[in-house]
Amino acid sequence: MSAAVNRRIVIVTAVHGPSAPLLPEAYASLCEQELPDGWEWRWVIQEDGRTDDVRPYVPDDRRVVFRQGRHGRQGGPGVARTIALAHADGAYVKVLDADDRLPPGALARDLAALEADPTIGWATSRVLDLLPDGSTAGFPGDPDHGPIERGEVLAFWKANGFRAQVHPATLLVRRDLLLALGGWMALPASEDTGLLLALNAVSRGWFSEEVGLLYRKWEGQVTGQAAHVDPAERDARMAVVEARARALATSGWHWPTDAAAGTGRRP
Repeated sequence: MSAAVNRRIVIVTAVHGPSAPLLPEAYASLCEQELPDGWEWRWVIQEDGRTDDVRPYVPDDRRVVFRQGRHGRQGGPGVARTIALAHADGAYVKVLDADDRLPPGALARDLAALEADPTIGWATSRVLDLLPDGSTAGFPGDPDHGPIERGEVLAFWKANGFRAQVHPATLLVRRDLLLALGGWMALPASEDTGLLLALNAVSRGWFSEEVGLLYRKWEGQVTGQAAHVDPAERDARMAVVEARARALATSGWHWPTDAAAGTGRRP
C-alpha cells in the first residue's frame, strides 16, 4: 500500500433508487469533515442493482467513485457494500448509509482513536435520530467513552433483546480486518449488526461519546419496512449472526495477530 493510500479513509455507501435523492446531503456532510494534514477521504457509492435512478445524484467530484450492480437484481446493502470494497483502497473503511449524515468532526475523532492504539480494530460513536421535522433524538444507555473489550457487544446484544449498545451504522474499521472477516454478512437485513458482532468477537473497539452520525428516520428507509420485522426471518437472522460471532470467538483467532502486533497479543 502506497504512502498516499495508507493515509486515506474510504467511505462506502450502498444506495438504491428511493434513497438516491438524499446523496447530496450525505455528500455535504462529507465535505464538512476536516482531517489531519496528509489525510484524505474517498467516497465509493455502490448502487444495489443497475438503474438510471442514482447517477443523477452522484456528485461531480474526483474523490467520488460510482459503481453499479447487476441489471434487474438487488443483493441488499450488505452485498453492495462488500463488492464496493474492491475500490476501497485506503487504510480505513467508514460506512455511511445514503440517507444519513456525518456531523462535523466525526471522521477525525474516529481516526484519532484508531491511530492512537494499534490494538483497536474499529470505532463507533453516539447516534442521534434525525426526524422528518429536522429535530433530533438521542438514546439512553450509551456505553462509557473509551475502549470496548472483546465479547462485550455480543453479551449486551444477547441480554437486551438483540439490540447492541453501539450502532453498526457508525463503524470505522481497519480495512485489513474488514477483509479478513469477509465484509458484511450476506443477509437481507442485520448485515451490519453481523459485522459489528464479528468485529467484537476478534478485536477491541472504541466508542466515542461525541455524536458521530445523524440517522435519518423517513418513510422510505429499509429498516422501516414490514419485511424487516417479520418474526420468522428476524429469528433466522439473529441465529446466524450469533452463531458466526460465537464461532469466531472460540476459533482462537484474534486481531491483531501476534506477528502484526509485534509485542504479542493483548489479552
